[in-house]
Amino acid sequence: MRLKDKVAIVTGAGRGIGCAIAKAFSREGAKVVVADLDFSSAAYVAGEIESTGGDALAVKVNITERDSIGALVGTVLEKYSTVDILVNNAGWDKIEPFMDSTEDTWNKVLAINLKGTICSCRAVLPIMISRKCGKIVNIASDAGRVGSTGEAVYSAAKGGVIAFTKTLAREMARYKININCVAPGPTDTPLFAEIAAGNPQIAEALVKTIPFRRLGRPGDLANAVLFMASDEAAYITGQTLSVNGGLNML
Repeated sequence: MRLKDKVAIVTGAGRGIGCAIAKAFSREGAKVVVADLDFSSAAYVAGEIESTGGDALAVKVNITERDSIGALVGTVLEKYSTVDILVNNAGWDKIEPFMDSTEDTWNKVLAINLKGTICSCRAVLPIMISRKCGKIVNIASDAGRVGSTGEAVYSAAKGGVIAFTKTLAREMARYKININCVAPGPTDTPLFAEIAAGNPQIAEALVKTIPFRRLGRPGDLANAVLFMASDEAAYITGQTLSVNGGLNML
């Protein structure tokens, strides 16, 4: 098992990509903290993990609030005594032309996708620094690498995540902490379904532009994150891995 007895926090793990990551980690032996704003979803996923013999803890967290993140980390330390892996997966988006967007939307997109990642890293890193080991995987997006029509502020936020990851990886290398990004392309998740609900042609149009002719699946991303969180990636840091079926070849 690649993550045997490792303690892993996965944010936004109540559904979609985060859920797939949490379950993949459990299959590889990790003790998984299923963190989500929607506690009922987190509890459901944790229950599924435990039903297959895994060790999971559901925790409600609002990643836009430092106090909430601090409480999450405190709960994890109380139960498991440490944190080995952090996956910053929680995210949110609203597709619309930039000139139609509002400041409230900008603030929400930036708070969830960028500030939340920054705050979560800040809360967990002292633990990893003290032990001189740890893995952080930030979920970015190909939108942050090449831009995406209708996602201007989201692209900016995810571009910020990528730049933040690179800088933090340089600063934390002295402590043997690996910090990397996984950047999904269009992926078949509940959030994508909500975004595309008003325009069912979006998915069809995207599939036509993807060389593999399908949307990504949560499991595709979970496999990449699992690799980055494992000792197999011990000499990889500050990198961004796109998982997009060839949509963008960077």
